[in-house]
Amino acid sequence: MALPKHVLVIRLSALGDVAMTVPVLRVVRKTYPEIKLTVVSRNQFSALFEDIEGIEFIEADVYGRHKGFGLFKLASEANRLGIDAVADLHNVIRSKVVRFLLRIKGVRTRSIDKGRAEKKKLTVGLNRDRAVLKSTHERYADVFRRLGLDINLTDHRFPPKKDISPRIQHFFGKEPKKAIGIAPFAAYASKMYPIDLMKEVIALLDQTNRFKIFLLGAGAAEVSVLKEIENDYDNVTNVADQLTFEEELSLISNLDLMVSMDSSNGHLAAMFGVPVITLWGVTHPCLGFTPFGQPDENQLLSDLEKYPLIPTSVYGNSFPAGYENVMTSIRPARIVEKIIETV
Repeated sequence: MALPKHVLVIRLSALGDVAMTVPVLRVVRKTYPEIKLTVVSRNQFSALFEDIEGIEFIEADVYGRHKGFGLFKLASEANRLGIDAVADLHNVIRSKVVRFLLRIKGVRTRSIDKGRAEKKKLTVGLNRDRAVLKSTHERYADVFRRLGLDINLTDHRFPPKKDISPRIQHFFGKEPKKAIGIAPFAAYASKMYPIDLMKEVIALLDQTNRFKIFLLGAGAAEVSVLKEIENDYDNVTNVADQLTFEEELSLISNLDLMVSMDSSNGHLAAMFGVPVITLWGVTHPCLGFTPFGQPDENQLLSDLEKYPLIPTSVYGNSFPAGYENVMTSIRPARIVEKIIETV
């Protein structure tokens, strides 16, 4: 099978899932520098790919000009670029339509196997064996392998830290303290460490006077909570409403450590090789969503003996009665101990 010359890579959402494509695309470019890659995603995610040489970007305006029959326009835009292969890393209705339209024009296409049946087995029934499934990064890599691009993710190399502007340097301050990002929110409450307990974590870290703590989040409600926390501590800065996405990536790349839920900020930090401590609620690392390159010891789990039905779902959107507060079983002192041990 002849190698493709120009691959269209489709991953439309969500932020964390798009971020997980980045290490894979770095390896593709490193292994096959002669092959051109064009990524199709939402415009706000384009900054994720700026550090990868040889990657072009097409905006998928799925709520505007590419909505509905507008997908024909998207496929035509891609086809005019001369692509000869499609790596569909999303495999949803929109990407399937684009894939089909290009396939009938003679373009070779491959799509991700999300392992839905395997994941369902781990989230139903009374016995959870928590067999470790293939990571999402490897599932992405498999799509390229099926296009004839044999890649090995162990060949991945992280880029240098991003340059930081004087404005961002101002947030770090002049004192030589370790910089820690804390992203306390997640898409579902079942994956979110309780704010009162997170405040205990922050208080314990603040007392040491060894760390500069940056709070990350999005949306008015989250920003309001983070501003309240910021006001209570000397070494804490809320940056949730202070930075553009590009600036936030720059700040994250210069952190010494990130504390995150099973959510996007962990994947953003992992893109840059920043150590990530992930707090897991009703989801579990066995399902394949551990941030790239992060060791098992950085995965802090809820009490599996007390809550044996974990993982209750793939994304944390469903759980049985009594599992609403599983993350209270992760004590603040345990998190602080792990942070100090890691940095």
